[in-house]
Order: sequence, then structure tokens, then C-alpha cells
Amino acid sequence: QVQLVESGGGLVQPGGSLRLSCAASGFSFSRYVMTWYRQAPGKERELVARIIGAGGSTNYADSVKGRFTISRDNAKNTLYLQMNSLKPEDTAVYYCNAIVGLPFWGQGTQVTVSS
Repeated sequence: QVQLVESGGGLVQPGGSLRLSCAASGFSFSRYVMTWYRQAPGKERELVARIIGAGGSTNYADSVKGRFTISRDNAKNTLYLQMNSLKPEDTAVYYCNAIVGLPFWGQGTQVTVSS
């Protein structure tokens, strides 16, 4: 069965960095588009970044362009999100997503940006 497990969240000061990971299993990871989403309190879930399976083509929400980098290690079945220059408005639960017939989600990892 498809499983997605996020890790790497935490509390960081404004301007700091975090790297999130998403360990995937139960499907041919390298073949699928992988996406990071986030959901802040009282707000809808929003797309943060997406990466295509083989070629590594990426796209980003305007709010994170130039600060966040999505990447993947297909040998390790792992998706990453490097987050730099973090802002308080980046505070949210971050989820990884794969559509393997149906959409699958991890449990999420909390990122809090605060001084």
C-alpha cells in the first residue's frame, strides 16, 4: 500500500532554514509527480511545490519562489523540500502528496516560524 511519511518540521526563527523529507513506499516512486502542500490554521491547503518524476522539472507557488527548493532522490524513494529565508507566514502543516490512481497524503509535519 502507498505510504508517505513526512519528517523534518520544527520551530525555527524568521530567516532560518529547514529541510523536510517525505519517505515514500508502496509504488514506483520515480514514475510519479510528487507535490508538497501546506495548510495554515484557518486556511485552505495550498500547493507549495511540485516535481516531475523522471526529468525533475519543478514549479513553485509564487510565495516561495527563490526561497524553497523541491528535490527528489529516486534511489531512496524520498522527496525533499529545502526551505530557506523562512517567514512567519510559512507557518503551517506541510504534507507530501502523490496521485497513484487516487490522491495519497502523508500525516504532515508542523513548521513554525517564530521568534
